[in-house]
Amino acid sequence: MQGHRAGVLPRSADRGGPVVASAGWGVRLRAAVDALEQILAGLATGVLALLVLVVVLAVAALCLVGVGLLAVPVTLRLLRAVADRERARLSRPDWPLPPAGAAPATARLAAQDPVVRRELGWLVLHATFGVAVGLLGLTMPLWVVQDVTFPLWYRLVDHAPSVVFARVDGLGDALLVALLGLVFAVAFVVLGPLVARLQGWPGVALLAPLGGDLSRRVAELVSTRAAALDAHAAELRRIERSLHDGSQNRLVAANVLIGAARRAVVRDPAAADALLEKAQAATEQALAELRGVVRSILPPVLDRGLAEAVDGLAAGAPVPCVVEVDLRERCAASVEATAYFAVAEAVTNTRHSGAALVRVDLRTEAGELLLRVADDGHGGADERRGSGLAGIRRRVEAHDGTFRLDSPAFGPTVLEVRLPCGS
Repeated sequence: MQGHRAGVLPRSADRGGPVVASAGWGVRLRAAVDALEQILAGLATGVLALLVLVVVLAVAALCLVGVGLLAVPVTLRLLRAVADRERARLSRPDWPLPPAGAAPATARLAAQDPVVRRELGWLVLHATFGVAVGLLGLTMPLWVVQDVTFPLWYRLVDHAPSVVFARVDGLGDALLVALLGLVFAVAFVVLGPLVARLQGWPGVALLAPLGGDLSRRVAELVSTRAAALDAHAAELRRIERSLHDGSQNRLVAANVLIGAARRAVVRDPAAADALLEKAQAATEQALAELRGVVRSILPPVLDRGLAEAVDGLAAGAPVPCVVEVDLRERCAASVEATAYFAVAEAVTNTRHSGAALVRVDLRTEAGELLLRVADDGHGGADERRGSGLAGIRRRVEAHDGTFRLDSPAFGPTVLEVRLPCGS
């Protein structure tokens, strides 16, 4: 077992309270914004579900006289399309909801298909309960905007808006309505995520693949395999670019210089010596770049252990870095390399975050390598913006691990990685 610290920043203790408090509210505000987006998206699929429910009921009524049988295949495709749209909305990287595939072509096949029966149940619930919850969730932010801005336009009306119907007598009453709007805002920050989860409950319960965990695991393994292939291809492209743009150009330059020196060695020995000196310098640069490429494939520093390798990263970090390590066992070399690159990328990104302190926690527990990198910067990191964080996710998922990034606006940023030690 190993435990140590590196690069402690004493003044960080003075900043702990305000940073934690602002971080808590930053996380809540971001969760509320995400919840509003989910509620709006859920309301959109709810309206579609309501329209499809009307179509299903109309076709079912027409089927009683035989006319609606011709419309059954199109209706089933509409049902499957809306259900798949909701699956895509509710799907997450750690809990995928894959599309259900082609819809049955006849009413008899549909009656025998349990997926269709579950989709019909979801359609009824989401078109009624989901729409009602979505409207309730959307009403609260509208009340907030209406009440908070009420002092700007209260002279245009006789009564207060939303749930207050008292007569407004002057600016004081209008400010009380604005205060009520702030209460609604706090209520939505607290209750918004719960409303979003409640709205998505029918889809989570009824649109998940039959077979539960097994189907989800198959989907995860398919996704992991794709991530492993993507990570491998990306690594090959990176190595090819490094060799082509760096070492190869240096070696070509050295070859040209050596040829020029051979031609000049008789007529101008001094010039030949200068050319050979330049060729030697180009060769040394090419060797240095080759060593860099080799180290990027599997850093030699990992031969001394992951703890010492991470200590080396902390020593060269752009901001002070505290490292806590508790490794009770060695993991596979590829796993340690993935953890090393995750720490290197996360620590390097702190130079753009305005952080004053980075904490790296590394430990093994129940056959897993657990990594956590946290900084007190301004946050806002997003792996979708083409950063190296997407590469970390691909590497981690290729080992069947989990990657989580929490970086709300105003910080802090927390990166967590779990890797199975034996893979």
